[in-house]
Amino acid sequence: MKIDTVCIIDDDPICVYGTKILLNHNNFVSADILVYEDGDEALTNLTSQLNKGQRMPDIILLDLNMPIMDGWGFLDKFSKLPLVNKPQIFIVSSHYGDHEIKRAKKYDLVRDFISKPLISKNLNDILMMSNIAV
Repeated sequence: MKIDTVCIIDDDPICVYGTKILLNHNNFVSADILVYEDGDEALTNLTSQLNKGQRMPDIILLDLNMPIMDGWGFLDKFSKLPLVNKPQIFIVSSHYGDHEIKRAKKYDLVRDFISKPLISKNLNDILMMSNIAV
């Protein structure tokens, strides 16, 4: 599988900027990068893409703590969509513990938790877990 699109859902512009730099420096340059500032904006736009018959992103990097709709709200609604190609979601957060990890296991789309800040090794781990080529 090849990565065509990576979606970043995070309200922190510094984290988004750093993630984009890491993606571009780790062979993700051919991938489109979608950025949404909260779960509601992401859900609206991704649902619109789905309704137009467009593919979902291959990978979603999801923050948990955001205004308007947090990562959990996004997961609740996104996981109910009739997805043909299911993205692999990696929760990227600075605050999580056993409770959040247990909660995340209820969602089939969530592959793993990654601690902020995202580093090159995390991206390599994502590729290995996903069996995805860039």
